[in-house]
Amino acid sequence: MSNKKLIIIASAVGVLLLGGLCYLILSLHQQRQYNQELEQLAAMDKKEMENEYTQFALQYDELKRSIRNDSLMQRLAEEEARTKSLLEELKQTKSNDAREISRLKKELATVRAVLRTYIIQVDSLNRLTESLKNENQQVRQQYSQATAQISSLTNEKENLSNQVAIAAQLDATGVSLQAQNKKGKPAKKTKDVTRFVVNFSITKNITAQTGERKLYARITKPNNEVVAQSGSVSYENTTITYSAMKVVEYAGEETPVTLFVPVNEMLSAGTYHVYIFAEGNMIGSGSLTMEK
Repeated sequence: MSNKKLIIIASAVGVLLLGGLCYLILSLHQQRQYNQELEQLAAMDKKEMENEYTQFALQYDELKRSIRNDSLMQRLAEEEARTKSLLEELKQTKSNDAREISRLKKELATVRAVLRTYIIQVDSLNRLTESLKNENQQVRQQYSQATAQISSLTNEKENLSNQVAIAAQLDATGVSLQAQNKKGKPAKKTKDVTRFVVNFSITKNITAQTGERKLYARITKPNNEVVAQSGSVSYENTTITYSAMKVVEYAGEETPVTLFVPVNEMLSAGTYHVYIFAEGNMIGSGSLTMEK
């Protein structure tokens, strides 16, 4: 074999090796970037949960200082201790521990629901204060101690309003993500997907304001790109893109919601995540693993 042919073969092999090396380096970089983005999102979710647990613990403490009812104060103290205990568990949990994070998120929903109940009780006492003020002087003297206890709540009205606002946040449960083919049937492989269907329910919340609510669904691919970008919404002092938006009429009762996201792009195998947002808060999430 001539030297010229040897040089050509060696050059071709070198080009192939160099191309393979470049592809390997690029793939490793993309995977590292994807892992970092997932870690950042998980850490953001965990930080938001920590903030909520901390707020709820502070609210229990404020409620205790605003009442004089020993029985109610004891119950508030027990719930405050439980909230702080869950907060410590969350702080010691790694953000990538999906099972433990999911459990603590469910506990957070329970804490929020219990807190709403106590806020309503205290708010009822506040309204009773206004009623007592309209009674005659003799009754006010007979019940001076009760009046003094409830009157102290009047000074906390602004704080209670803020607490009610937090308790009035919406929650999404049963979040599911389904891929469908052109016949509207479940699609197991990415090549058959023509749309995603997002289903969830807005939980009952008697403290929430009724009326129209805008709900946003953000679906991310395994590489963390957003599927079918349709617009942007504010979240955590920044702006993020979403896949679909729907306006629902909320009356304080449990409300089922379905959003359809058309797919006109190539999809890859892996796990797809969906995040539900309302009024600047992430209120629920789900996932779906697809085959190639």
